[in-house]
Amino acid sequence: MSGLLAADGTVRFSDAAESSSIYAKGYFGTPAPGGALALDRYESVYLAEMERVEILAATGRPVRWPEVFRRAVRADPGFPVRYLVYRDLRQRGYVVRATPPPVAFSVLPRGGVLHKTPSRYWVEALSERVPFDLARLFDLADRAQTAKKLLLLGLVDEESDLTYYRVRRTAPGGSLPPTPLVVPTEGWLSDDRVTVHEATAVEELGRSLAYGSRVGDRLELSLLEAVYLVDSGQLVLKDARTGRPVPAERLERRARRLDARFDERRAAYRELRGRQLVVKTGFKYGAHFRAYPRNPDHSHARYLVQAVPASHRAAWPEIAGGVRVAQGVRKEYVIAGVAAGPSVRFLSLERIRP
Repeated sequence: MSGLLAADGTVRFSDAAESSSIYAKGYFGTPAPGGALALDRYESVYLAEMERVEILAATGRPVRWPEVFRRAVRADPGFPVRYLVYRDLRQRGYVVRATPPPVAFSVLPRGGVLHKTPSRYWVEALSERVPFDLARLFDLADRAQTAKKLLLLGLVDEESDLTYYRVRRTAPGGSLPPTPLVVPTEGWLSDDRVTVHEATAVEELGRSLAYGSRVGDRLELSLLEAVYLVDSGQLVLKDARTGRPVPAERLERRARRLDARFDERRAAYRELRGRQLVVKTGFKYGAHFRAYPRNPDHSHARYLVQAVPASHRAAWPEIAGGVRVAQGVRKEYVIAGVAAGPSVRFLSLERIRP
């Protein structure tokens, strides 16, 4: 089957029978008046690589795949990365259509019929060298949710291997009843932690409400937990060396000095606790928090949470490592984007095999 190659890497077939045959086997191309068929750059390069069509130059000479590919690259910056994702999805048996922004491709479910079956996925193709952009992913996830599509990212590494991530807005939640202390207890501040010694408070905070860690007869709280309990009126602080009261502002200044991301972590912690989750450090997993739907004595952590500014940008290998660790321990990797206010939104990333 012979098609005419244009300067921008697209191909046009004029013969109606050829056009119909190509279109029928995988919904390649867009039918044009008179029985013709127009292939976009992805379709042209793919069908040429698979040797399913013959492509001719304007002079009538046959054109081999490398030239078709080079024309597409010249006409479309970023084409090589997007083509690898297109090629992979086609090889997996999907019908893939190039789309206008905000994403690269619209993908039908397997066995879907073009123009009859709604597309299932929106797929964005990215190089691992492109920065992870949280603000843009929030926007794409919101748009995909509105359009009732599943948002996938096809990440291409430097060796042209692909990793797919499903990205979605999420609303983590638990079922731990919010039952604050009736009478505030006393906590002693020393360095980067707070200790509680009163037996009843140790029992209620440490066991029933799952704050801190029991060490002997005392309860050890992180600065973040202490700030939260001070804010909620459940804890009164004193300096462990002098016995003098510690104002909340002094505690916060110390926390900020020790933790550059304290404000983001504080906002995320407050939001997660407000959603009736038990929040513990995620240090051993390389994350800010691990979050439990119920008391840790009766459940496993469901989420690993990273708290960052809503405009956060990072290297993709950093994100890929976090997702891999989370799924390796059967947890959901969640990014908490903290904006002014503060307001907190959550984004879930999951490594999948389409």
